[in-house]
Amino acid sequence: MKTILFIGLLAFVAFGIYSFKNPKVDFKENTVDGIQFFKGTFQEALEKAKTENKPIFLDIYATWCGPCKMLKKHTFSDKEVGDYYNANYINIAVDGETKEGRKLANNFSIQGYPTLLILDKNGKQVAKQVGFVEPHILVNFGKSIVP
Repeated sequence: MKTILFIGLLAFVAFGIYSFKNPKVDFKENTVDGIQFFKGTFQEALEKAKTENKPIFLDIYATWCGPCKMLKKHTFSDKEVGDYYNANYINIAVDGETKEGRKLANNFSIQGYPTLLILDKNGKQVAKQVGFVEPHILVNFGKSIVP
């Protein structure tokens, strides 16, 4: 019993420290140098992808998710990442806990957050990356589909 209480207390302290070091992130705000996410529904992004003949980069996140916050703050705001993805993809970020997000998470069998998907212009999944990634890895992920 003491072990369980100790582990619970340790987890609580670790979560508190992590929350203090990782303040709130506004998932709706685009960064200046980084990825510019499409403001609209997934269906509208799909229509834009067809019109512009570009694949879709889809970020499915949760607002409470630590790695999602790190991705938004560190990776999506990177200039090289932004330059590459803005030129080659229709970028959209969807909260996996909204009605639209739950539907997408179900359609693409999302098991955890963040999940990064590359879809063709028709919405068919081409590649998947789960979890936090450094900027250079995200660029390489995108370039593996669109050189």
